[in-house]
Amino acid sequence: MMKTLFLHPPSFDGFDGGAGSRYQARREIRSFWYPTWLAQPAALVPNSRLIDAPPARIRLPQVLREAAGYDLCVIHTSTPSFAADVKVAEALKAAEPRLRIGFVGAKVAVQPEESLAASRAVDFVARAEFDFTIKEVADGRPLAAIDGLSWRRPDGSIAHNPDRAILEDMDQLPFVTEVYKRDLAIENYFIGYLLHPYISLYTGRGCKSRCTFCLWPQTVGGHRYRVRSPGHVAEEIRLAKRYFPQVREFFFDDDTFTDNLPRAEEIAHELGRLGVTWSCNAKANVPRETLKILKDNGLRLLLVGYESGNQQILHNIKKGMRIEVARRFTQDCHRLGIRIHGTFILGLPGETKETIEETIRFATEINPHTLQVSLAAPYPGTFLYRQALENGWLDAQHAELVDEHGIQIAPLSYAHLSHTEIFESVETFYRRFYFRASKIASILGEMVQSPEMAVRRLREGIEFFHFLRERHKAA
Repeated sequence: MMKTLFLHPPSFDGFDGGAGSRYQARREIRSFWYPTWLAQPAALVPNSRLIDAPPARIRLPQVLREAAGYDLCVIHTSTPSFAADVKVAEALKAAEPRLRIGFVGAKVAVQPEESLAASRAVDFVARAEFDFTIKEVADGRPLAAIDGLSWRRPDGSIAHNPDRAILEDMDQLPFVTEVYKRDLAIENYFIGYLLHPYISLYTGRGCKSRCTFCLWPQTVGGHRYRVRSPGHVAEEIRLAKRYFPQVREFFFDDDTFTDNLPRAEEIAHELGRLGVTWSCNAKANVPRETLKILKDNGLRLLLVGYESGNQQILHNIKKGMRIEVARRFTQDCHRLGIRIHGTFILGLPGETKETIEETIRFATEINPHTLQVSLAAPYPGTFLYRQALENGWLDAQHAELVDEHGIQIAPLSYAHLSHTEIFESVETFYRRFYFRASKIASILGEMVQSPEMAVRRLREGIEFFHFLRERHKAA
């Protein structure tokens, strides 16, 4: 067994690149998702260690010191952070030439040849679902014999092994909370709309939806929702409650937890018996009957990808959602007391100044408790990426998806809508949504009722305005 270090490396200051992050970038307010995709193989490899540098504010010199004595280093990378991550790999290799270094993540899953060609410091990349691929590397198995691996031969040439069979029995995976307990400080993880401290984990992988922009199902997870048994999920929550009595909320980061409604209800009943508060990703089509069961068993909030308020754009991105269904779903949530964090994307195919206005009006009408506005990002491996290349919507200058400070840029532009117009519409959206009398009153009401929330909202407000200043510099 190789002594193994799992590393989410330092890159941009405040960079949120965990696998739960749909857009690897600096966010509007300080936020960090758990490095669950790294924690999962770390749980399979005895005596390994996970370093999540960004939330722990660990810089490269400390990483180099901590990596001393390891045989294997597995680095999670992404398209926006890849160039910086390669520099970390090169520094590690320079400090310890015998260290074997491998990359994992969506970027290398779909671009293994290009990723290995970027630097001789990278010895291998693991494609697609990589948990047991990495375990076999750590076990010392010859690289040529490991499915799902692309690697560099001694002569410098690159080999691509056969694909690894997709994991069907998700209960084979050990609990990531063991790694969280061993290696992470959970107080370092913040998400603006979740109670703090929180814990996130996966109860399944894959998503049956075919959204053209969505990264994880098209690169790593697949389009079939493979799940852990409800009993297995409940057992991990029991363990997490014992390990982390300070946790106020559990978040299930499955691409769409509500893809399987009977299972979602069964898990909800298990969680209700445990008396925990929880939240999850959901599509805006969950029937009221199911919503009530989830609410009655501890559900506090749903993270919902509305994306756009224009029906044609939803058709363009294969969202499989009707505006009227989403509107009715949102009304049901409001009436049941379920909070919603709504996510929207500007700059998708078909976007115009008029559709941006339509989406802003839609968001203020349905009025989720909080929202996030992102810029359409064509990640390699997605249908949107291929579409953007074929139509000339993406140029080389914007291919890395973030600027030199890690702030998300507007990579797509159209004949009728420029990069700048799309980029500036994000601030317009935020101001129109949050600077309403009713929304301001709601936020002030939260702050009056809870001194802790008052401190938190003030901090987030300062971070938000600082972020807007940073965006103005990037514009």
